[in-house]
This record gives sequence, structure tokens and C-alpha cells, in this order.
Amino acid sequence: MRTARLLTEDGPVTGEYVDGVINADDGQYVVGRDGRLLPPCEPTALYCVGRNYAATNDQMDYDRPEEPDFFIKPPTALLAHEQDILYPPFTDELTYAGELAAVIGERCHDLDPADVSDAVTGYTILNDVDALDQQGRTARKAFDGSGPLGPWIETDVDPTGIDMYTDINDERRQSANTSEMLFGPHEVVAYLSERFTFRPGDVIAFGSPANPGTVAPGDTIEITYEGVGTLRNSVVEP
Repeated sequence: MRTARLLTEDGPVTGEYVDGVINADDGQYVVGRDGRLLPPCEPTALYCVGRNYAATNDQMDYDRPEEPDFFIKPPTALLAHEQDILYPPFTDELTYAGELAAVIGERCHDLDPADVSDAVTGYTILNDVDALDQQGRTARKAFDGSGPLGPWIETDVDPTGIDMYTDINDERRQSANTSEMLFGPHEVVAYLSERFTFRPGDVIAFGSPANPGTVAPGDTIEITYEGVGTLRNSVVEP
């Protein structure tokens, strides 16, 4: 099942997404006609793992981490599916990275990997937008609009063997499978839960495959994870 959030004239609604229609408790809403999609959850934080694909580490000349390497984006980083990414005036090197992300469904802490499936409500897609020429991860990755997320949450998918690809203006830039992760989704969520108390809606992203790259105003980024969906955003001048 896919769950999505829609911003209507009367406020946000949440329900099951089927073929462009959201079936909420109070009726049906057509995406586009009755409102626009919102990020599919309301996290208190987005926990993002880096250096989680060997091919990416080789490409970027990174050392292989001995344990999950992570950073945090705030909720102000969020953008929805098909919302524009404003090219920040403080960078000349804006990059994309297509990542699978888990959405937490219940308050939890110190999970065993075997219990992660019960704590995760489903999976969605994150574009880890990065101002690569800035100093330090917070400056690079935590600015407003650096976390496009969506388009919905898929509740029935195995995250361990998903094909993915990223297209920029219809040109294939990334292609991989989540089986190539150094640390699998359940391992990552359990590891982070030792350090943080997760709340419903919190997001854990599992890192980018090889070939994250730069984008410019006018570019459209489409990130697809098979069985989950496609996250689409365009880059524009502020």
C-alpha cells in the first residue's frame, strides 16, 4: 500500500494513494485538482547515512567505514515531490544523490535488527542535495530545501534487493541495487536507534550509489526505486 499526504485548501490530508487519488477518512482527493503532494511524513529529523556503497567510496576516494557514517538534516530541509529545488546563492557546486529511506512508524529506541521491520512503516525516496563546495557536512547538507522526499510511503516492499536509477533530463546517471549497500537497512536503523530515540515520521536514508553529480538551474532530477516510486524535482534559480 502507498500512503501519501496532500495539501488542500482546508489543510493536509493523509490516505492511501491509488492512481493519482488519495483515499482519506473523509473522502477522495485527486492530486493536482484538489491539492499538491506534501512530503509523505513529518519527521523530527532526517538521519542520513553516507559512504554506504563501495562503488561510491571508490569513485570519491573515500575509505570504507567500519560502521555506518551518518549526519542529520533538519525538517526545514524537506521538499515534496515536484516542488522546485532553489539553487542556493552560496554554492557553485550543487549535487544530487538518490537514496532509499525508511520512515519510522512508532516511538522506539535501541532496536534489534530483527525488530526493525516492526518499527518501520514503509519506504520512500530522498534526494540528498549537497552544496559540495561548502565547509563541513552541516553547511553542505542541512540547508533549507536540501531534502526532497517522496512521493509517498510504500508499506509493502523488501528494501534489501531494490533496483534504482537516477535520470537527469532523461539521461541515466545512477544505476544500482540496494543489495550493494555495505550496511543493510535493518542494520543501519538498529545502529542509529542505539544513539537516538526515533519518533513516528522520522526518516533514515541509506546512502547514495555511485555517480552522484552536479546539477544546474533548468535540470530535472528523477530518482526511481523499483517497487517504491519516482521522486521528481527541478532545479530553479532563486
